[in-house]
Amino acid sequence: MSTPPVPDVTVTVIVHNDAERLPRAVESVRRQTHRNLEIVISDDHSTDDTPRVARALAATDGRIRYLRLPENSGGCSAPRNRALELARAPYLMFLDSDDELPEESVAALLAAHREREIDFAMGAVRRVRVDTGRRSTWMPHLVRERRTLDGIAADPRLFFEHLSTSKMYARAFLDRHRLRFPEGIHYEDQLFSAQAYCLAERFTIIPEPVYLWYVAPYAGSGAASISNQRHLLTNVRDRIHVQRLIDAFLDDSGHRALREDKDHKFLKHDFRMYAGDLPYREEEWLETFADLVNPYLGTLSPGAYARLPRAERVVLQLIRDRRLSEVRWAARGLGHGVAPRELSTGADGRVYWGGQVPGSTGARRELDLTELELDTRPFPGAQFRHEITEIARGPGASVDLTVRTYDPALRLPVGPQRASLLLSPGRRRLSVPFRLLPVRPGVFEGRVRLDPAAARLPLSGFAGVRHPMVRLTCRGQGNRGLLLAPLAFPALTAHVPYRSGAAPHRITVEPEGHGPGRLQLRWEPTGLTATVLRPTAHHLAHPRLRRAAHLAATIFRLLSPSGV
Repeated sequence: MSTPPVPDVTVTVIVHNDAERLPRAVESVRRQTHRNLEIVISDDHSTDDTPRVARALAATDGRIRYLRLPENSGGCSAPRNRALELARAPYLMFLDSDDELPEESVAALLAAHREREIDFAMGAVRRVRVDTGRRSTWMPHLVRERRTLDGIAADPRLFFEHLSTSKMYARAFLDRHRLRFPEGIHYEDQLFSAQAYCLAERFTIIPEPVYLWYVAPYAGSGAASISNQRHLLTNVRDRIHVQRLIDAFLDDSGHRALREDKDHKFLKHDFRMYAGDLPYREEEWLETFADLVNPYLGTLSPGAYARLPRAERVVLQLIRDRRLSEVRWAARGLGHGVAPRELSTGADGRVYWGGQVPGSTGARRELDLTELELDTRPFPGAQFRHEITEIARGPGASVDLTVRTYDPALRLPVGPQRASLLLSPGRRRLSVPFRLLPVRPGVFEGRVRLDPAAARLPLSGFAGVRHPMVRLTCRGQGNRGLLLAPLAFPALTAHVPYRSGAAPHRITVEPEGHGPGRLQLRWEPTGLTATVLRPTAHHLAHPRLRRAAHLAATIFRLLSPSGV
């Protein structure tokens, strides 16, 4: 019996209780344009139908080997490490069972290895939203061009690209440094990738997509990825634990000079993921969160904080000062230029976030908003804060809103203010004027009825989400800002029948389920348009099916009794 040829590449597909998606992942490896490879399915002791599915896949292709761990490890590291022990190829890749490899992945990365001697090659990761099919590139600025680097010090920003699955490793490199995935911890990729970056003498980056990462942002708690379980305080603890392990590695391996870059990555990426959720957390949760993160925040480089936008530094400082009720207000504005409710001015004329001048020197430095020039910047870029204080169902699909506007820098003149509520689900914008009346200096309030059924939709219908904006008008100039909703109110749903040439829809008014918590309106077509405008992520991922959906929408428009 002849010995099978040595494969060029081993691709390990790790799986646990994912029998449904495993065939898709394995098929993406089988259809690689580079054929001389082996596939190791490493099963972390699944209790569903995964073993039968995996054995059936192995029976169809001699390149597939099935490995089942004797007990569940609870993470990604053990199944990868056990497969690495079996791998026969000189180059290694890793794939999760809920993701895929583009057809040219293996060929493109292997070509980079064969061009010159490198320790690993890495490429672009395409993120695919499973709910919308929308695609984007993960950390695109880091993989925009082809380049070979002599170590991580040549571009420390790469700490942000901490995925182990976007890379093809030389087996000799891993063995030489005894580099394996750390077992018994979560966020193992972060530690493994930091070690790989620091230990590698040379690695190559290619701009071609080499990994399809399917992201389910609204998955149930049982199906959510570890990164999407941020509501669990154990998740916070795990993330900080792995950061401390990375710090110790940097110190022990002679890479302490990279600490500021790594600290900046933690603040900008890891902490920022939690910061966006802080408005939704209860007081007790915030107390424990502060207990967990504050000791670690105190160890980070001052230079890492200085690199952050001011709004992120404010949230961090409020956590460190345990001003937890104010943390919620500050976090709702992250990334959107939302003003605080109040500002305070020190004896030296400096302007600070919130209603009190900070006591410590460090807090004054982080909460100092003077550089933002909130009182003098051009009106279109001025920062205000618009919050809904009351919301009630009106007739039909309409809602009655009480809007409170905060003007902490006192940019608006004394007296009533002209405002409009803007909504654009179609080509024509709906603008609803209303008045904001003064409550006290820097605070205004008004009432407005928003009827989404009055918005002009495309004849073929509209499926999607929109967030109303508030427009202020002062001395002929306009300013647009977010409209923040109460974080918890029951969704209000109404059915809008066919009228004025527009298809029938179901409209839902609800609080945004993530991010700053804007007021959110969701249109869902009903009847014939539902089949045209509600494609799945699978449909949206394929150009032919997108074109078919567009054609169906056109046919509907031509057949609609619009009177045209």
